[in-house]
Amino acid sequence: MPDWKRLSWRDRLAWAIGSGFGSGFFPIAPGTVGSAAAAVIYVAIMLLLPPGWGWLERLGLTLAMSGAGFAVGVWATGRMSTDQDPDPGAAVWDEFVGMWLTLIPFALYSNGVVYARDVGAVSQLVAFAFVSFRAMDILKPWPCRRLERLPGGWGIMLDDVAAGVWALLLAGIVVGALITFWVLSVDDFRIGGCC
Repeated sequence: MPDWKRLSWRDRLAWAIGSGFGSGFFPIAPGTVGSAAAAVIYVAIMLLLPPGWGWLERLGLTLAMSGAGFAVGVWATGRMSTDQDPDPGAAVWDEFVGMWLTLIPFALYSNGVVYARDVGAVSQLVAFAFVSFRAMDILKPWPCRRLERLPGGWGIMLDDVAAGVWALLLAGIVVGALITFWVLSVDDFRIGGCC
């Protein structure tokens, strides 16, 4: 926990963002709490978007959130990083961006009405994406560990971006397999269209 009184306004802003709006200060498993907060924020945004927004606009917004989040995160977590503590436990903004990348398939849901009606299917897929991302973030498959060694905010952010891409691939394979074998109906995972 930083000494807030001694921080400049820039450092206070960096800590506010880098800690995932305070979720990184949770005393137990802050990375998991940050990932959960990111998932809740993402689904809430998708629910609040106008019904006329199709999958393409939602996908664009998801990519814009992830890209802008990455850029801001490199700055914020870089300011949090010190020689004594290069990757502070409270720095969970990387989990936010990684989680948002993992949740890209939810941009394919056509509108908030679909989310509200298919709470069961959405909840299961969000839970699977969450578990997939946490597993990839902990296991750190190639090139996550290598990217983690980069200095400052670059290393903090890029390893979780890579973990998010791995989790996205895993989620895509599993959802594709479930649809292929009709465990999920195509109606449970609507791509585009309006319902």
